Amino acid sequence: MNTSWATNLEAKVVVLGSQGVGKTSLVVRYINKTFAPNSTSTIGASFMTKKLTVDNCKVRLQIWDTAGQERFRAMSQLYYRGSQAALLVYDITSKESFQELHSWVEELKRNMNEELIMVVIGNKSDLAPRREVTLDQAREYVTRVLGPETLVYEVSAKDDDGKIDDLFLTLTRALVDRKQYMPSRDRNRVPSMQITEDTTAQKSSCCS
Repeated sequence: MNTSWATNLEAKVVVLGSQGVGKTSLVVRYINKTFAPNSTSTIGASFMTKKLTVDNCKVRLQIWDTAGQERFRAMSQLYYRGSQAALLVYDITSKESFQELHSWVEELKRNMNEELIMVVIGNKSDLAPRREVTLDQAREYVTRVLGPETLVYEVSAKDDDGKIDDLFLTLTRALVDRKQYMPSRDRNRVPSMQITEDTTAQKSSCCS
């Protein structure tokens, strides 16, 4: 297959979930390979970028970390609009945070097209003795509401064992595959840019 047209891809990934589930820690772990135990709550949203090559395609992920506080909920569409993927994060020690995912799922279904890739992530697996949500419960919900093909992960932003890298790699490969097999008339609808070299991740913020 001739995939020369798909050598560059830019994709927007939005991270959604309740306050305190560890969205920022998850993103920082992936981008910087570090964990900040006393990180402050995100105000509005911030984004970080990550460049990687998957299946001979140079990819630039723009990862938007959104605030979980209810007062910012009305602004959420500003941040997930135009996304190709959404990471829905809950805390395995908080049944409430898992239940609140449903409102995000329903909102995305109402406002985004069916091409959006959704991944459900249970964070804080290092606190498994305090868990209130089992992996089987999460998988049952995701299969019923989003379909059996939807990815479900349990990770620890604190004690990462490679699963966070794996989930982003799998997500990126899905984004690349989707572009490769897209009908030629629709390819230009996928945002793309020329990437000339790998650089260190940069962080920008808004709504300070």
